[in-house]
Amino acid sequence: MGFGGIGPGSLVIILLIVILLFGTKKFRNIGSDIGGAFRNFKKAVKDDDPKKEDADATTDSIEQKEANVIDAEVTKVEEKEKQ
Repeated sequence: MGFGGIGPGSLVIILLIVILLFGTKKFRNIGSDIGGAFRNFKKAVKDDDPKKEDADATTDSIEQKEANVIDAEVTKVEEKEKQ
């Protein structure tokens, strides 16, 4: 028995049904899309560490500036009309 009780003969029949439903061109496109997704994922995982180091270097070079604080008072519209 193969995968979870499905034998090799059953897998061939399932593959033939999928090919009949989707056609060989779409079946090939799906396979290449899945392969491309795996390649992009591996590339992103591999390139993750250098980007993180660059981000830390950029954060260190940012200058701190002093902010202006504005004091204000909030009044409701109803209270303003009564006055």
